[in-house]
Amino acid sequence: MSERLSSTDVSFFYLEGRTTPQHVGGLAVFAPPADGFDYDRLVRLLEERISLVPRYRQKMRAIPAHLANPVWVDDPNFDITYHVRRSALPRPGTQAQLLEFCARIQSRLLDRTRPLWEMYLVEGLTDGQIAIVTKTHHAMVDEVGAIDIGQVILDSSPEPQRTVEALWMPEPEPSATGLLLEALAGFAHRPAAVVDAVRLGIKDVRASTGRVTSLAGTALSTALALVRRAPSSPLTVRLGQQRRIAVARTRLDDYRQVRQAHGGTVNEVALATVAGALRGWLLQRGEAVAPSLVVRALVPVSVSGDGPGHVTPLLVDLPVGEPSPLHRLALIGTAMAEHQRSGRSVSADALVSLSGFAPPTLHGLGSRASKGLTRRMFSLVVTNVPGPQLSLYAAGARMTEMFPILPLGPGQALSIGITSYDGGVFYGVNGDRDAMPDIDVLAALIEESLAELVDASPVAAARSAAALGRVGRLKPASRRPTARVPRGSRS
Repeated sequence: MSERLSSTDVSFFYLEGRTTPQHVGGLAVFAPPADGFDYDRLVRLLEERISLVPRYRQKMRAIPAHLANPVWVDDPNFDITYHVRRSALPRPGTQAQLLEFCARIQSRLLDRTRPLWEMYLVEGLTDGQIAIVTKTHHAMVDEVGAIDIGQVILDSSPEPQRTVEALWMPEPEPSATGLLLEALAGFAHRPAAVVDAVRLGIKDVRASTGRVTSLAGTALSTALALVRRAPSSPLTVRLGQQRRIAVARTRLDDYRQVRQAHGGTVNEVALATVAGALRGWLLQRGEAVAPSLVVRALVPVSVSGDGPGHVTPLLVDLPVGEPSPLHRLALIGTAMAEHQRSGRSVSADALVSLSGFAPPTLHGLGSRASKGLTRRMFSLVVTNVPGPQLSLYAAGARMTEMFPILPLGPGQALSIGITSYDGGVFYGVNGDRDAMPDIDVLAALIEESLAELVDASPVAAARSAAALGRVGRLKPASRRPTARVPRGSRS
């Protein structure tokens, strides 16, 4: 019997459109081993390990007349070379060229007639580096194992572990009649499935928002916090089909230093960093930034145990109007503590019923949670996922950087994904191409905003002399000036 898609995953197909692709992306940069790294090597590695993620050889088949949720079936024509593609940048292979390539790839919808994933090996980067760009539909990622195609190629040592796969023989693809009979048989055993299928087709955002209000807490203040419209923001726009992507690089020790000086969590320091960057970005655009100005963000935090029900996405007002970096940090710390005490958070279970997600990672949670709510409840999604603090390798190539790329929800001009890895903290900034012509300025301001926090921390002054004498210490990128980009300009 074919495996049927859950109602939560099917909802992504209803929400997907030309301007709102429903896939999560990633950009990883690698230093090749001495004997090199090429397309054939990547394909061989995936051929060995794709059995670890069997969904990646399956495609979605709809049921005639949409009488039931679609099913996953083996793709009898599965061709790994269709999904794994090779590209090269023109010389000199700069970061700007790589990000432009990545933005164009992430802007395109996945082919629904095939397994819903793609991977690109990008050659021609400066210093002989290579990059791997991935995109995977939300519905593809396993809700229990939380493993995607980008993870299975990585090892903790340069010598890859060998994976021996038995010969794969796809199951015969069912006919339309067979799918229909199977669906009818399922209705006989579970009549409620009919209601589920109809509900997904006529889903109403206002009713869904009401469910979140009732599930998020019993206090009136909680309900009001959830349903009031997010403050007006240039981050709320009419989306186009194309994207821009920018990245920022910071060091985990800087976040720990600020946390040591002022308390709180690394995540709160990251949110204060984002708030400071947004403030600088708005000022460079010539926007009015009143002291009381906030930008409401959906921030998934607090994982305990296994499964999506243990994730708490909070609605956090980032104090972008506050000029003091330390006061911004204090306000965010207070807001996070207040949310957790009062229950003014969107519970994970509420979001499951609202927008249909079962997050394999916090990045998936953040992007899934944004569907259908952006204009009413928040302006952007900020996810911060801790990663391994050791080097990872793909067939001997050491991964040096990794940047998450979150999709945009309806009306959402910007999303920010944060991942820590091997001593670094990496930001992937995804924006609407027309609304965010100055996205690279925002990324540079992220690095500057963190530097402000470090410089304002008491520990920084005590360590500055020692830091100056330490060879190879990474200086905050904020020391370089950022060019003002006139509002409405295009690059």
